[in-house]
Amino acid sequence: MRTFVHTSHPARVVFGSGTVDRLAGEVRRLGGKRVLLVSGPALEDAARRVRDALGHLVVAEFDGAAMHTPVDVTEKALAVLREADADCLVSVGGGSTTGLSKALALRTDLPQVVVPTTYAGSEVTPVLGETRDGRKVTQSSAAILPETVVYDVDLTLSLPLATSVTSGVNAIAHAVEALYSPDADPAADGRALDAISRIARALPRLAVDPADREARADLLQAAWFAGTCLAGAGMALHHKLCHTLGGSFDLPHAETHTVILPHVLAYNAPSAPDVMRRIAQALDVPDAASGLYDLVASLGGPTSLRELGMPESGLAGAAGLAVATPYPNPRNLTAEGVEKLLTDAWDGRRPAGPATTDTVLAQLTEQVVASFAQAPDARLRDLLSGLVRHLHAYVAEHDVTESEWAVAIDHLTRTGQLSSPTRQEFVLLSDVLGISSAVDLLTNSRTPETTPSAVLGPFYVEGPPEAEHGSDISDGLPGTPLWVDVTIADTTGEPLKDAVVDVWQADEDGFYDVQLPDQEGPVLRSRLRTDADGRLTFWSILPSHYPIPGDGPVGQMLDAVGRHHYRAPHLHFMISAPGHRRLITQLFVADGSHLDSDTVFGVKDPLIVAFAPQTGPAPDGRIVDGKWRQLRHTFHIARMVD
Repeated sequence: MRTFVHTSHPARVVFGSGTVDRLAGEVRRLGGKRVLLVSGPALEDAARRVRDALGHLVVAEFDGAAMHTPVDVTEKALAVLREADADCLVSVGGGSTTGLSKALALRTDLPQVVVPTTYAGSEVTPVLGETRDGRKVTQSSAAILPETVVYDVDLTLSLPLATSVTSGVNAIAHAVEALYSPDADPAADGRALDAISRIARALPRLAVDPADREARADLLQAAWFAGTCLAGAGMALHHKLCHTLGGSFDLPHAETHTVILPHVLAYNAPSAPDVMRRIAQALDVPDAASGLYDLVASLGGPTSLRELGMPESGLAGAAGLAVATPYPNPRNLTAEGVEKLLTDAWDGRRPAGPATTDTVLAQLTEQVVASFAQAPDARLRDLLSGLVRHLHAYVAEHDVTESEWAVAIDHLTRTGQLSSPTRQEFVLLSDVLGISSAVDLLTNSRTPETTPSAVLGPFYVEGPPEAEHGSDISDGLPGTPLWVDVTIADTTGEPLKDAVVDVWQADEDGFYDVQLPDQEGPVLRSRLRTDADGRLTFWSILPSHYPIPGDGPVGQMLDAVGRHHYRAPHLHFMISAPGHRRLITQLFVADGSHLDSDTVFGVKDPLIVAFAPQTGPAPDGRIVDGKWRQLRHTFHIARMVD
């Protein structure tokens, strides 16, 4: 039979989405009429939302909260509080702002309403750690515990993934220390294990989608559970070490918790095997210490004190400080043992445990990413690092086999072998996967006043032949005659003289000139220049829908997934003018086919235009037998400075 004493710390919790709007009512419920709003750096948006919710109740603000709750910062805030004659404290932010609010409440006995924006969990504990002269001193008192906590998931949606990871592991630390505390009880155990499990499941989901509201809600609820566990159970080696490192060496709070916790688990494991087994089950890993380390590494979190700025020369001193005062811990504390723990944490050494496929893959990914660290081009480093992380994650998520990867390598090899100056199979692959359109959208959607852009496609050829206004670029090829009359203007409508316009298209059978083995020289492609009115005209033929080349690896891929090969009928334009951004685009025949299923996803509604049917004499006086088409259009291009 288990003997225990359970202490419940009274506090009101309001949890949900949009709950910040209930703040004014919560303040009045505590008798507050004059609020000091406490926040910190980089919390402007959250503070604004809280300020708006409180309205006239806010009589003063202090936005200087700092890590580890320095006493000198508290004294500055206290002066602001007294000058404003505030009767209630409202804090918004992470552990730093909560700590400052607690420090002020301890000195004034004012009621507190805390609005957390991270997963620190300290908002539901009666514990305060303050730093004076480089030493962090922790105390516990009922006067420290906030009266009300308002959890609003909306305020956490913009929390960066890196901060979410370290803050989440900080909450796991609260739950872990509660599980092996001498004051542990069944109620606290249940909440602690629930918190660990929620965090371990939610963090990987955030890595996929940082705006996942359900994952954010799980993390916030886990932070609440973990904090309440720690409030009733007390702290052991882990928190003592983190407070020592933070107070004496000014290391970042949550990041230090993240690095230290796996090594504390490994240190205490021999003396608390049952607790470690339950933690491992909650994490869904074979071993608690190594499993937590692997989770952090897989999410790109910090794994060494060295990367946090901890001097190696300070490890022995930190170990001495950590064991100087007795406190409960599953395993006996020695300076030598704790120094070994800190040395492993400084090196970022993985705690001993069964190596798993996920572990090895996470380490491999980080090794590859680290190999780019010295790249002189920061943008290139970021692009390659992101590519490696996504590719490794894809391989792991889909459990790609060697034979499947061999097929992929063969596909890329044949794509490269088939590419030539007149056939860009790699461009075609990018097109049918929608990547070309995605890059085009991200690159060119920032100038909405201009004509929309479109993909270049694989059949553009540099240096097309020059053509005069009114000439026929079809060179006598069969097809419905098409008269083109376009104007090039800037975003204000001012015509642009001497703009260079390259045009190219497929014939009535859907082939470009570079695909016709018997075609001598270019046809249905030319370069024209606008006149003083920004205008140019030429004859061509009505473009046809056409299949992209199906005899290569791209066509074979489309066949394998049951997709058709066809592009909607269109005319290509590449427009350049001095002092203006180049525009690459296409105009699609409004009554053409495949407009809603273009195989390269290139159709945009504003680019679907009338190629109007006509009969009789053409605008340039040409006599046309039968029907012909007319295209009139104005392109707008942006200035370089726009």
